Amino acid sequence: MDVTLRIEGMSCGGCAASVEKALRAAGASEIRVDLEKGKAYAHADGSVAADDLRQAVDDAGYEAVVEA
Repeated sequence: MDVTLRIEGMSCGGCAASVEKALRAAGASEIRVDLEKGKAYAHADGSVAADDLRQAVDDAGYEAVVEA
């Protein structure tokens, strides 16, 4: 499953690295964070729900919304 997240509050390279780390810890792979667009793109297998990825980013201190 491929997931796109819109992320609020991400303003620097360190923020992008934190988002990537949170997504990886939640079970995502093939992660790409686009700081300029305020989005993260991730691939996860079927055992990881999109909401789990969103929650991981929220828990890291950012506000994430799953885009359809």
